[in-house]
Amino acid sequence: MNQSLFAAVGEHLPEDLNKPFLRTPDGGGYSYAEMLRSSAQFAHALVELGVQPGDRVAVQVDKSPEAIMLYLGTLRAGAVYLPLNSGYTSDELSYFLGDAEPSLFVCTPAFEEQAKALAEQCGVARVATLGQHCEGSLMRHVEGKPARFADVARSRDDLAAILYTSGTTGRSKGAMISHGNLVSNARALVEAWGITRADWLLHALPIFHIHGLFVAINSLLMAGGSLLYVDKFDAAQVLGLLPQVNLLMGVPTFYTRLLDQPGLTREAVAHMRLFVSGSAPLTAETHKAFRERTGVAILERYGMTETGMNTSNPLDGERIAGTVGFPLPGVELRITDPAEKEAKLLPQGEPGMIEVRGPNVFRGYWRMPEKTAEELRGDGFFMTGDIGFIDDKGYVQIVGRSKDMIISGGYNVYPKELEQIIDTLPGVAESAVIGLPHRDFGEGVTAVVVARPGEAPSEADILAGLDGHLARYKQPKRVVFVDALPRNVMGKVQKNQLRERFKQLYA
Repeated sequence: MNQSLFAAVGEHLPEDLNKPFLRTPDGGGYSYAEMLRSSAQFAHALVELGVQPGDRVAVQVDKSPEAIMLYLGTLRAGAVYLPLNSGYTSDELSYFLGDAEPSLFVCTPAFEEQAKALAEQCGVARVATLGQHCEGSLMRHVEGKPARFADVARSRDDLAAILYTSGTTGRSKGAMISHGNLVSNARALVEAWGITRADWLLHALPIFHIHGLFVAINSLLMAGGSLLYVDKFDAAQVLGLLPQVNLLMGVPTFYTRLLDQPGLTREAVAHMRLFVSGSAPLTAETHKAFRERTGVAILERYGMTETGMNTSNPLDGERIAGTVGFPLPGVELRITDPAEKEAKLLPQGEPGMIEVRGPNVFRGYWRMPEKTAEELRGDGFFMTGDIGFIDDKGYVQIVGRSKDMIISGGYNVYPKELEQIIDTLPGVAESAVIGLPHRDFGEGVTAVVVARPGEAPSEADILAGLDGHLARYKQPKRVVFVDALPRNVMGKVQKNQLRERFKQLYA
């Protein structure tokens, strides 16, 4: 029995396969029939390129409809999809390729020469290219392939994807996501958010991230709904396209920028069924301002790479600002004492470690059994690293993170990775990277630097020193200087004091 995500999608195809699956603003795109044909052709192309069931396919390309077909074709071929942020540098890519050992690396045509050098260095057998406008060597393999493909059967426990998520040590971890994880989460979202074949979702998210790739695409496919596709988020364009859709999934940045548009009115969104926000904390200020302008309450939910979506504010019921609602169908959530090695449940209302269990929880970290054992308990609960509590109405509220991870514009940023580089720059004695409240990005990545005695590096010096070493979203928005970093008696830097001291930096 085939238990793959694509097999589950096949159970929910619309009766009329000419129904749009993906449409672009200029009228292009794919019907469901065309999606089935194109994904089959991509699967044939992958097999021709030597990809076998279980092989990893690493993909760092610009967003395009064909990139979505590549994702679906990878699943149909029984391979493991490895999406990589399009902003990653060669230094970062060398780690991912070396660790995951993909049999194929798909990149943009402009990056082909560097990719081949990286592939040779990392032992990757083949490189193919895919551009935003159907150009590249991969499309030459796709052209003329059969319109049907005998999908490789997968069990619910077989891997569908690996998504890398860094840790505070700076070493990235590959979260192993199974077909069962993806199927269960997509079904839970369809149920929780009432997604149907009549829905049109405006897709303005990146597709190398769990939000745009799994939450948006998988849930719409599982319901037989339709996507209106745009390359990236542009507030004016999105506002102009809203009359063609009834769903929008976004990060808080989407909503702060929409609020800057004078055309955002009650009349402009009267037809909208749902606005969803995630990937970063939505401020109560933004929630309130959006509701006052539009009469619509944004639905905030909570998820992470390792688990997909865990909780959601209700579709029918009060959506409370500053909360992430209730556990999704099939998901169990508990609050435990983070100071205790064994799971010790805390009373309702008391903050502690958020732990979750369910069919959505990942299979572990790629080739990191020790790290997997540290974060996945024997009873199946995953220790999220987030600190939160359950209020008297049953809503989950997140109050902080046990780790120092920063979420800026929906992307995870891990301070240690930046600190290790900043500390090597000329004139720097030490540094601490923190996230500060930022209206547009949720949190602004901020570097706090102590200069070496007698030296005076500038903010521009630090930013220039980081340029080219890290993806742009990881780089600090500001650099501030202090005489010394605050420490406790054990010598640990007190980042909470730094966050308090500079909390108005972006105000």
